[in-house]
Amino acid sequence: IVLSLFFILIILAVLLPILNIVATSLSGREAIAMGKVGILPVDFTTSAYNMVFRDKSMLRSLMFSITLMLVKTVVSMILTILAAYPLSKRNLPGNRAIMLMITITMYFSAGMIPNYLLVKQLRLINTFWVLVIPAAITPFNLIILRSFFMSINSSLFDAAYIDGCTEMQTLRMIAIPLSKAAILTLSLFYAVSRWNSVSDIILYVQNTNFYTLQYKLKLMLDTINIPYDEMDASAREIVAENFKAACIVFTMIPVLVIYPFVQKYFRQGVMVGGVKE
Repeated sequence: IVLSLFFILIILAVLLPILNIVATSLSGREAIAMGKVGILPVDFTTSAYNMVFRDKSMLRSLMFSITLMLVKTVVSMILTILAAYPLSKRNLPGNRAIMLMITITMYFSAGMIPNYLLVKQLRLINTFWVLVIPAAITPFNLIILRSFFMSINSSLFDAAYIDGCTEMQTLRMIAIPLSKAAILTLSLFYAVSRWNSVSDIILYVQNTNFYTLQYKLKLMLDTINIPYDEMDASAREIVAENFKAACIVFTMIPVLVIYPFVQKYFRQGVMVGGVKE
């Protein structure tokens, strides 16, 4: 009973702020100003969402963000798999030294200026790939997948080698199928990380064609101007608070749509360490 009550409190602590954000985005300005909005909308209105969609470039930014997220996830997972599989082999020469160097990058960074100079020398500034390549592999995700590969029963690999399989065939027919849960879980990590990221766009991108939805909404929030005198009656219900809330809800929707389909794999993926039969 105590544990159930404890986890109910945790769920409420996470869920109630989200419900409040949604309710604020759908509430009228007077209700918001008077603090009447809780978890349900008061003086229901969709004016804030109408203002978000009024910008014609918003749909383009949405489509670009989805495309970028998919490309980044695919590229990152391919590179992570190709790095984690050989590092999971205990007889790989220099295995410990390589893992030590990878682990160090989790705690120490060259800094913003060296990273910018490197990206500039690689001629990636203002290109699509500057949003994909520099952060293509996360050391934490690499270590998780490596651990998952190492937990697979070694007799399965030995049987594959006896049957004449190459390392690539063993990876494709044994390691990847048995690690589907971990791969999908890490794919979710990469996708959410790319979806929420705006710092690399601020540093490396000036081309408006490469503005993601999150950065586009950030610009809208930074330059929000609501001329009430020029608006119709419904639009006058907009205030900065419900407009910001509408922007937050708008950016949450794609992830909320994807997560239920990978939830079961997420639950399996975090259980790293079991022997696969």
